[in-house]
Amino acid sequence: MAESPVLLSCSGVDISIGEVTITRRLELCIEAGQCWCLLGRNGTGKTTLLQTLAGLRPPAAGRIALNGTALEQLPRRQVAQQLGILFQDFEDSFPASVLETVLQGRHPHLHNWQWESAEDYRIARAALAELGLDSLEQRNVQTLSGGERQRVGIATLLAQQTPLLLLDEPTSHLDLQHQLDILQTLVAQCRARNSAVLMVLHDINLAARFADHVVLLMGNGEHRLGRSEDILQTDQLEQLYGHPLMQIDTATGPAWLPR
Repeated sequence: MAESPVLLSCSGVDISIGEVTITRRLELCIEAGQCWCLLGRNGTGKTTLLQTLAGLRPPAAGRIALNGTALEQLPRRQVAQQLGILFQDFEDSFPASVLETVLQGRHPHLHNWQWESAEDYRIARAALAELGLDSLEQRNVQTLSGGERQRVGIATLLAQQTPLLLLDEPTSHLDLQHQLDILQTLVAQCRARNSAVLMVLHDINLAARFADHVVLLMGNGEHRLGRSEDILQTDQLEQLYGHPLMQIDTATGPAWLPR
């Protein structure tokens, strides 16, 4: 069986903000078809890690490569054609329609001053339909609820059609049903397009249900990473969150409750 392509790799990566160390000698390899989840307490640097992996801030040491090429050597347009990123609290500051907002995901694939084609519109509308937003395409994005805006942000990312997606809390502002729908959509896209996703979540049980690989940011530069069944262990999760947990077995796999 052929090996899956490596979409993003880190070798000996140190990340810090001032005197605070977020990762120390991070070795990470994200392959096509994988779904990764990043877990950690508030303030451990999860967003900063995503920014660094996206090339928006340099690491203190080490090498990050996107499809085998050092990230700092790639023009931003090429990065945006290979990697899409959605940060917390997605908002569009312009009074655009939902469809116009999602079309922005096609811009990395356009030349300067090139207008969107009929195919770009088809891709954008397909992304809206995937997230159940097709009936809202003419709505002003600024009139939407927080949950609807979050789904528009994810639709914009899907319309970008990159091999790798980085998402910072994609389930924020969403009710339980929409959380499940969004994560099922991301995983399905990952499998169907042989792409990969790395997302920050705060819910251990959603991570256990949807991710096949996880990264735990333990604090002080320490981390654990690997296959979900190896890393999501009660003792490690208790150390991660500093609180005793109780593991239960469910029809969809293990779950944890606070004691």
